[in-house]
Amino acid sequence: MQVFKNYELHLKKNIVKMIFQKEITLPSFPRGFHLITDYIIEFLPNRSGILHVFIQHTSASLTINENADPSVREDFETHFNQLVPESASHFLHTLEGPDDMTSHIKSSLLGSSVSVPVQQGRLLLGTWQGIYLCEHRNHGGSRKLVITVVGE
Repeated sequence: MQVFKNYELHLKKNIVKMIFQKEITLPSFPRGFHLITDYIIEFLPNRSGILHVFIQHTSASLTINENADPSVREDFETHFNQLVPESASHFLHTLEGPDDMTSHIKSSLLGSSVSVPVQQGRLLLGTWQGIYLCEHRNHGGSRKLVITVVGE
């Protein structure tokens, strides 16, 4: 029984060493799609494994997409505004304004997290890829992310 407890303790210590986690706060961004890759890189440890980025909000989202041409971000905003228009009259959840429920829907469509392989603290994104904050509110304020790296 003692051998099992020692092994269990050994596993717990090693698993804890394999996990890095940090909460970061992004500054306030205007409504739209914003590259935040550099904000995340700033906090990455020198490890290899998988980075998981989670946003702690229901009216903003995360995605990975092209980082070269700024018109991609404008097209995203235009498309999502047409897909989920604030002018629709069927929304009930509008206490915080016409962008309230539409922001929740857009966030659900894109998702609250992304995962990226990491090698020695370097994101293994494709040549034209970046991590986006998708701010769906007109005045969203600062946003909190939890970044987790699982690996050695």
